[in-house]
Amino acid sequence: MGYHRAGFDVVGVDMNPQLDYPFEFVQADAIDVIVDDIVLAGFDAIHASPPCQDHMRGGLARFHGTGWLLAETRRRLIASDLPWVLENVPGAEMRPDYQLCGSQFSLPIRRHRWFETSWQGFSLMPPCDHSGPIVGVYGHPHGDAGAWPGMLPGTLESWSAAMGIDWMTADELGQAIPPAYTEFIGCQLLECCVCP
Repeated sequence: MGYHRAGFDVVGVDMNPQLDYPFEFVQADAIDVIVDDIVLAGFDAIHASPPCQDHMRGGLARFHGTGWLLAETRRRLIASDLPWVLENVPGAEMRPDYQLCGSQFSLPIRRHRWFETSWQGFSLMPPCDHSGPIVGVYGHPHGDAGAWPGMLPGTLESWSAAMGIDWMTADELGQAIPPAYTEFIGCQLLECCVCP
């Protein structure tokens, strides 16, 4: 949605069906699509988000055996000769050209994400401000009590409002990033790269 708001026509790719996806969708293995010249013909840029679970820090992290996809995705993005964005969680083995948090966009969420870009972007964003109440969007709603003391209620409704996403299920929201992030990255892409 953020790239759409920045002015891009968006096509999503995932190996699993995404029934709530609001744009054109192709069900395929994204890692294969990245190097398929026929599929990529006519595209101006690629955003890839390989699974983050093997790169997460903290008590909820569990090894899923998909950590290798980050380096392989980067290798294929570089080979595509298109401008690209690689997104993952803090702690992933990547160069964080942009480090974004919901508080930087006045969103009541603490959802840090790193973005590595083909243009090695740079921006002086304001620092995170976690002094106010937040909604924790961590894979499952925590109800009225939140995940820990001081956290706002964790329900589908509070997650949707906090993330700026009203078309996803709770499970989908647990894997999503706010459109504000990709709108910002999309604007940087348009400014820094030659996109017709």
